[in-house]
Amino acid sequence: MWELLKPIIGPTVSKVVGLIPDPNARAKAQEDLEKTIVDGLAQVNAAQADINKIEAAHKSLFVAGWRPFIGWTCGIGLFWNFIGHPFAQSILLSVGSEVVLPPLVSDNLMELTLGMLGMAGLRSFEKMKGIARPR
Repeated sequence: MWELLKPIIGPTVSKVVGLIPDPNARAKAQEDLEKTIVDGLAQVNAAQADINKIEAAHKSLFVAGWRPFIGWTCGIGLFWNFIGHPFAQSILLSVGSEVVLPPLVSDNLMELTLGMLGMAGLRSFEKMKGIARPR
């Protein structure tokens, strides 16, 4: 995860650490700061894994099944739009059929997929910080 964030956060870390005049202390500070970031990311990942286990073990299909349902629905929709539809349409055209398969309107599908992924991360952050609304 740090390798993905390093191009974004790395320059800021370098600027902050660059204010330290001693080269040895600067290198040590950069190493410590990067280790702190990596440890924080590992804690977030572990917390998300714990939340996923709790949700998956829930008795209610509404709690345990919503994420897989939305995930599969979005996955099938995206598969159809970008792989299935072009492939099926090319096969129909190659056999001489004049049938035109309509593509899905993917605007809402992309919004749903990206929103679901983003909101899942936000909810996990709330639970990790202990600020989730009590039931």
